[in-house]
Amino acid sequence: MSNKLYKMKAARKKRTLQLALWTWSWVATLAIATFGPKFIWDDNKVLTTLAICTNLCNGILMILANRKLFDQYDELERKIHLEAMGFTLGAAVVVGLSYSLLDQTNIIRSDAEIGFVVMFIGITYMVSLLVNRSRYL
Repeated sequence: MSNKLYKMKAARKKRTLQLALWTWSWVATLAIATFGPKFIWDDNKVLTTLAICTNLCNGILMILANRKLFDQYDELERKIHLEAMGFTLGAAVVVGLSYSLLDQTNIIRSDAEIGFVVMFIGITYMVSLLVNRSRYL
């Protein structure tokens, strides 16, 4: 393996690890912001606001880590991800708004929960990536 290829793989591995760390950090701060007011600090508005701001900052840093990882991709891999993201965005808007309308018109009994839309987004992106990879690779 050439030295340049080895360095590229090492940089990509480093960026992937950084993204994983920022993602788990974001998940942890989201859990703290969600459950902290009820179970830890008894609805203290200052602590709740601080937790939400911390989560927002971690989310921004996670997005930047994702961008740095994409900088390590070649043109084909970027194309695969871009197409998956485009499809996922479109599907999330259409399905999410339809889901919201079902709630607003009381066609579904429960409230429309954002968690279901987030799960839909994750599953759609994973499936889109698998389909695109099978098409291009």
